[in-house]
Amino acid sequence: MNQRIRTLIWKEFLELRRTPRLIGLIVVAPVLQLTLLGYAATTDVHNVPIVVVDGDRSPRSRQLMERFAASPYFEIVGEEMDPRAVDDDLARGRAWLAVIVPSGFGEALERPAAAASSRSVQILADGTDANSSGVALAYATALVSEFSAEVRGAPAAAIEPRVRVWFNPQLESKDFMLPGVVAILLLVITTSLSSMAIVRERELGTLEQLNVTPLGRWELILGKLLPYALVGFIDVLLVLTVAVYWFEVPLRGSVWLLLGASMIYLLCTLSLGLFVSTISATQQQAMMTATFFFLVPMMYLSGFIFPIENMPPIIQAITTLIPLRYFLVIVRGIFLKGVGWDVLWPQFAALAGWGVTVLALAAVRSQKRA
Repeated sequence: MNQRIRTLIWKEFLELRRTPRLIGLIVVAPVLQLTLLGYAATTDVHNVPIVVVDGDRSPRSRQLMERFAASPYFEIVGEEMDPRAVDDDLARGRAWLAVIVPSGFGEALERPAAAASSRSVQILADGTDANSSGVALAYATALVSEFSAEVRGAPAAAIEPRVRVWFNPQLESKDFMLPGVVAILLLVITTSLSSMAIVRERELGTLEQLNVTPLGRWELILGKLLPYALVGFIDVLLVLTVAVYWFEVPLRGSVWLLLGASMIYLLCTLSLGLFVSTISATQQQAMMTATFFFLVPMMYLSGFIFPIENMPPIIQAITTLIPLRYFLVIVRGIFLKGVGWDVLWPQFAALAGWGVTVLALAAVRSQKRA
């Protein structure tokens, strides 16, 4: 290695030393991501929320319900009297599975000649998350089969589990993943573009010129964000069209509600990009900050890849600060479940609150000097 190369290497180290924020990106970001993802990145399925309907109220049916309650794979979050009431639990996402025991279940187990429908256990699954639902169904049918094998030694007739999957009957992974991909694409594109808004002016030396113009603070912000908002809306229409007509993902809900949710989501992503722009000195730093501290953690902690319910409680609390989490619930709910405003309004409120808060922080950071 000659002297010129050694000198250049030393120069680059000096540049790194003079840029504390860059050192933070190099050291802090990987450690932070590894810590968070080490807990969040799990494909295990446990504590699956289920609702039960015990239409028999016999000792045998109570024994089966107790098996579900004692299993580490399930958590009973509700008990309904009417089997039709589980529709709302599954549609709102309160439960992944519903277990329904028919009237006459216990008596039918003691009489092998009884109709099979009387000793059948119906298991309904929310199929919007194909992978997790498939695993949860396997756990549930295995538990019912194990209980059946035990009670047959009593002796008793076999229990017949009857499985139905709602919202995604074939458990097509693309129907679950592609609506999430729509959300990820909008996040990456609009956040990356808007993160360059202020920092580009600073690098070119034109920010001070803008500061002495009659433009108000909000006028400057709107002028920076509206072009990217238009680009983002065009992307929304494009990716939705491709998802529905090319990949044939079912869109069961209101397209207007979906477009409205997308506009609120764009407020969040553009505000995030603007905030990143105000805390960065260069375009390269803005891109690295947006990618390593925001985009990548959001993808892993939002429920896009790994179910939030499987994460430790402290990580689940952190996910409440991620707007992608709420938009994923909205987009998958509208696409696959066909639910409307009455179900999704909490997610809309969380998105709007997040976007307004971050936009206000960005406005304070980018306060124009008169």
